[in-house]
Amino acid sequence: MKTIGWIPDSVRTAFSWTFRPEEYVLLTTSPSAQPRTTKYRRRCSCSWRTFRVFTLRKVLVSVTLVPVFLLLAIICQGIPPNYEDIRSFEYHLPQHSSSKHQPQYLRFPGHLWGFGFNNVLQEAIMMSYLAYTSNVSFVFEDYTWSHLPLPWTIYDFALRPARIPLNALISGPTAGGPMPSAPNAPRAVSAEFYAQVCGGPKSQKYVISSLNAPNDADGIVMINWWVNQLASVQEPCIEIDSSGHDVFDRHFFGNPRILSVWESLAKSPMLTDFAWSPLVQSAVSRNFALLQPESARDLYDAHSRKSLAGLVALHLRRGDYKHHCPNLAKWGADYMGINQHPSLPDRFDRSPYVNDTDARLSYYLDHCWPSTEQVVEKLRGIRKEYPGLKRVYVLSNEWAWTLDGLKSALEEDGWDDLVSSTDIVLDSEQKHVAMAVDMAIAEKAEVFIGNGFSSLSSNVVMLRMAKGMEGESNRFL
Repeated sequence: MKTIGWIPDSVRTAFSWTFRPEEYVLLTTSPSAQPRTTKYRRRCSCSWRTFRVFTLRKVLVSVTLVPVFLLLAIICQGIPPNYEDIRSFEYHLPQHSSSKHQPQYLRFPGHLWGFGFNNVLQEAIMMSYLAYTSNVSFVFEDYTWSHLPLPWTIYDFALRPARIPLNALISGPTAGGPMPSAPNAPRAVSAEFYAQVCGGPKSQKYVISSLNAPNDADGIVMINWWVNQLASVQEPCIEIDSSGHDVFDRHFFGNPRILSVWESLAKSPMLTDFAWSPLVQSAVSRNFALLQPESARDLYDAHSRKSLAGLVALHLRRGDYKHHCPNLAKWGADYMGINQHPSLPDRFDRSPYVNDTDARLSYYLDHCWPSTEQVVEKLRGIRKEYPGLKRVYVLSNEWAWTLDGLKSALEEDGWDDLVSSTDIVLDSEQKHVAMAVDMAIAEKAEVFIGNGFSSLSSNVVMLRMAKGMEGESNRFL
């Protein structure tokens, strides 16, 4: 084979993967024939003719088709359910009968929307608790992701419901359920029913502004102030104007100020009669084989105080926390307020690292974005305290394949099994309440290990403590 003389050595070396003469030798038809010498022509890599095919019309057509293909890809992932059966259930709640005695109604038009479920849940529980202590009927809202007129919105290149009825996620007093522990208290009503009663032209709404409230005071002081304000109102329709300041903002939930109201909140129907929705409970029961309860009753009984023996639930927050955790270090943030309850054994103390930026960041990442090795070590320590633990359930927003390394490491460390959120089998309606399914499992686990900075972990700890589960069973990374 002749060499290609016209190509300089430097070019031939750089593109040696391209110029391979042996790949172009023609095979002969007989063993005695000699291979022909292949001559190479130098061809221009591009020419004006090449660009002529890209006419303006073709370019415009191609650009126009891109969103069409994206839309088709999104639709192919499925159309979200509308939960019409659950909306019908809410519509027919007994307190929505106009023939019954009508109490006063308390609505918070400035409630959270477009936020994660647990930000909305913690606010709704506190708002319904305020209504309960004031002896008025709380107006519950849909879990709202978007106020667009369409029934769906796009998130992560997939359709999701713009609004989900609250009873698809939770049951109990906050969602209009009965209060066996306080049968004479007025039950919550839906926003739709409130609009019928208080939305007419003759209706007069009494509005209270949150601007004058003691928004930076302890929780019990805030609650008492609002109770006193509501006690003097005679009108049946009351609304809170929170445009100037949220009634219960993120600083309230992220601060130990909330602990001053904990004893009263924990004994209130908002928590004692709290339950996950039948839709969520059915998803938990559907996956009984993965959860391996000692008895199926442990899953079916929504109010059972018995835990899933041998199971430790681990909340491993990833995704947006990659950027959020360093920000927490910059802000000098503490654990969520509930996660600072005195009965909880794991404390977060940043004081030794106040003047050392690098050490402070490392300390925060250890607890907010731990490595696989740190997670394995934490679980190993918990197992020494609870020798009966054998299985791990991971609540995570990670992709399934990213958890393979953790699963292998835990199996090597002697754990029987690791199951995660990605292993749970859900139907189309349960898919969009999957975060509540995760929490229902974590609430029943023998031990829960959470992320102290997370509202999800905080809500799970709150529900577990309200059920009377020992504080030592609630741990943090």
